[in-house]
Amino acid sequence: MSPRRTETGGRIDRLRTIRFTFDGARYTGHAGDTLASALLANGVTLFGRSFKYHRPRGLLAAGVEEPNALVTVLRGEVREPNIPATMVEIYDGLVAVSQNRSPSLAWDIGALNQLGGKLLSAGFYYKTFMGPVIGPLKGTRFWMFCEHFIRRAAGLGRAGTAPDTSRYERMNAFCDVLVVGSGPAGLMAAKAAADQGARVILAELEAKFGGSANWSGETIDGASAADWAARIVGQLEGNDNVRLLPRTTVWGYYDGNTMAALERVTDHKEVPAKGEPRQRYWAIRAKTVVLATGSFERPLVFPGNDRPGVMLAHAAERYANEYGVLPGERIALFTNNDSAYRSAVALKKAGAAVVAIVDVRSDVSNEMSRLASQAEAELLAGHAVVATEGGKAVTGLKVRRFELMNGALSGDERSIHADCLLMSGGWSPTIHLASQAGARAIWNPARQAFLPQPTQRWIGAGAFTGSFSTAEAIAEGRAAGIQAAGGSASSAPLPVVEAVPGEPDPAPVFEIKAKGKSFVDFQHDVTAEDVRLAHREGFVSVEHLKRYTTLGMATDQGKNSNVPGLAIMAEALGKPIPEVGTTRFRPPYTAVSIGSLAAERFGDLKPERLTPMHDWHIDNGATVYAAGLWYRPMIYGLAGETVEQAYVREAAATRESAGIVDVSTLGKIAVQGPDAAEFLDRVYTNMFSTLTVGKARYGLMLREDGLAFDDGTTWRLGEQDFLMTTTTANAGKVMQHLEYFLDVIWPELKVTVTSVTDEWAGAAIGGPKARAILAACVKGTAVDNAALPFMGIVHGEIAGVPVMICRLSFSGEMAFEVYSGAGYGMRVWVALIEAGKPFGLVAYGLEALGTMRIEKGHVTGAEIDGRTAARDLHLDWMLSKKKPFIGSAMMDREGLIAPDRLELVGLIALDNRALNGGGHIVEELDAENPHDSIGHITACCYSPALGKYIALALVKGGKGRHGTRAFVSDPLRNRFGPVEIVSNHFYDPDGSRMHG
Repeated sequence: MSPRRTETGGRIDRLRTIRFTFDGARYTGHAGDTLASALLANGVTLFGRSFKYHRPRGLLAAGVEEPNALVTVLRGEVREPNIPATMVEIYDGLVAVSQNRSPSLAWDIGALNQLGGKLLSAGFYYKTFMGPVIGPLKGTRFWMFCEHFIRRAAGLGRAGTAPDTSRYERMNAFCDVLVVGSGPAGLMAAKAAADQGARVILAELEAKFGGSANWSGETIDGASAADWAARIVGQLEGNDNVRLLPRTTVWGYYDGNTMAALERVTDHKEVPAKGEPRQRYWAIRAKTVVLATGSFERPLVFPGNDRPGVMLAHAAERYANEYGVLPGERIALFTNNDSAYRSAVALKKAGAAVVAIVDVRSDVSNEMSRLASQAEAELLAGHAVVATEGGKAVTGLKVRRFELMNGALSGDERSIHADCLLMSGGWSPTIHLASQAGARAIWNPARQAFLPQPTQRWIGAGAFTGSFSTAEAIAEGRAAGIQAAGGSASSAPLPVVEAVPGEPDPAPVFEIKAKGKSFVDFQHDVTAEDVRLAHREGFVSVEHLKRYTTLGMATDQGKNSNVPGLAIMAEALGKPIPEVGTTRFRPPYTAVSIGSLAAERFGDLKPERLTPMHDWHIDNGATVYAAGLWYRPMIYGLAGETVEQAYVREAAATRESAGIVDVSTLGKIAVQGPDAAEFLDRVYTNMFSTLTVGKARYGLMLREDGLAFDDGTTWRLGEQDFLMTTTTANAGKVMQHLEYFLDVIWPELKVTVTSVTDEWAGAAIGGPKARAILAACVKGTAVDNAALPFMGIVHGEIAGVPVMICRLSFSGEMAFEVYSGAGYGMRVWVALIEAGKPFGLVAYGLEALGTMRIEKGHVTGAEIDGRTAARDLHLDWMLSKKKPFIGSAMMDREGLIAPDRLELVGLIALDNRALNGGGHIVEELDAENPHDSIGHITACCYSPALGKYIALALVKGGKGRHGTRAFVSDPLRNRFGPVEIVSNHFYDPDGSRMHG
């Protein structure tokens, strides 16, 4: 390794030395360096290993598009893998390690994969692990054998297991104009909009504002472009109506100009300042968005183009001009366009020897010839690079004559000694956000690139629109800013730009066909031959090409490889590139930490909701688990009991005598007002306006699309006063549902809805002796059948506490729900427990609750899963024909009444073995090749009432299959066996026990 830091130049602070380590070796850099630039300055050329072949990889780019130099950053025990070294700002104490290598980056045993040759070509994983037709490893067994080794080899960086102690924040922001990107176009757009008085947010993913101005070497208004950019940024900082967000990646474009952004607040600091988060997630809602996101330079595809030392030309120019680092001492360039000539001149000025410029075009303009002479480089027009030489670094390259019209090579190979090869294959505008917003990608034959189709959702400027010169970018930026702010065109003169001449249009050359591996996707080792193989095997869609070859599925998401890959596929198909098309870009634009998405909702700020009786549950041996945000008892296990034994005992005791369960977590919503009854008629599928005061009714809600949404009971406490109960999991969703329809659809209704879930403590007591237990402790009201019929409501007292009691059942037994104020919940609960001791009352948890509801055939969220309709669940008797309701217009759609829909049934295991939720139901059992599912299990248990393992399931044509046999097929848990399909009402189908 030899140091490559230039003696002068760059925009780093040479007076500040920063110490860091990479792969255990100590290095130094300067403030303003990235990890990539600092290592390059120290002579490091080997940064990583590729995914499949473990080929040595060096730097390709200088920004977020870097596919090769991925590192893991360590902060104590916390690991963050797969970060481009180009995006890591160095700080004192930074510790980074390379990835995907063993035992070391220099000597990686995984490099033996290169001997695999065609065995590891595109789609090898589909073909290799299918298994033999016969023998002990036939069918899927061979895959199961290989899976362990495949999982160990999968991925690049290794995820950590230590908890992330960093703090994250979420922010909401509103603005008139959001400008994404702060190159010359973005800066001019922000300034123009701010000058119009608009509220502006300027987001830049790099640490410094200015984009290409920081390294282009151009002059703007007599000053260096970098100084001009700094002056504009200073003016923006002084405006109260401007917010500047450096180190902020806008990664998602959503409806209503809502943009998702990630700000890296302290990733570049050794120790955050007090109160600073590590990262901040921004939800930005903008009236108008200006996209000035620039463009990416494309690599060329030729043999040996992946060797360390082969780099994009603009990246080398940036390292020299912004960081004061030379990528090599003897540099050659390979290009199909004019922009590489500017890079050659810049590198010559920085002190490098530019030995040759290889241009596929035989007709090079006089201006480019003059620039080649200025760089003191030999110009090889009408030539192409056909190979590179070297091991873990470039030592030379080979060129041959090239015919632009047909791509033919001729003449003898010529060797050129160089330790760095720069390539430039044209430029691809960064249209990702526009694509997310719905814009089509339109092929521009002159630019040889996809440009975004203009829409009314955003305004584009600069290289994003295919305008690659700085002068054009400044003009478009100012026009975009004025338009976004609703102003009129300005007559003020534009800044004057002095730049190296050059035309933006490249020659239509993407690949040089010569002997050797030519890489398209550097990270996933996708070669040009892999793309052609995909074509030969019938994968002609770009989406299929992507998934079959893994082209563009790397961490860079095809920022470098997409267009060359599409061009090679188009040639194989014999079609023009526009007909082949491109993939649709989806968020996120770059990787987003899960911690930032969770932000304040993670860790000690996450609420843990405990019922008023929680302490009693713990003191009495309950095993609790999280049910949503609530902690609820699972079982009250005795010493030595399994979970199954515990819930079977609790359920059996409830059916024999009585049981009590904490139901405080049920959603409870007060629906009040003159139009409350009318509102409920519209919300529920059945009538509630006819419900008398002092009675409750079971209700079903549908979504607007006609599918089941939630069920529960609603109690009429007064003429204009209802108490709605919902499932625990859906309480918040139902509340949002009600508020939406009141606020948006029916604002004329005089109704208020209030969440009162936390105001009430609830206990459900059921079983043959439940009424006797209540009679022993309730004062102020009778609880006999006359006073408290099924679905009746009474008010009384227990232990001096006012209570409200409704007779309803979820278990199939005679049961009552007792509600009291939350603050008195424990007192009422203990009084019920004491009153029940002479009767053998037991407390039971969610497992027994689920067992009894399965035996009875009641549905919950497992069956109301967002795909089922009322008829599927045999709840069509609740669909009123006298009134419209939410979902009534859509519930009779052809697809929702099709005869082959999944319907609710019961299952009995005929082999007396436990069933598993999610297991599939099949008509013919084939354990070696599971297929033809006719449904799946939604809930299962051992039934103490039946003495069998039973389940609820959704099965095609379910009711018509009652009394028939089928099989459970659950290959993941190796559970296969016969079942009988029966009614979902296993227990007390006529309701005599419940109504008794």
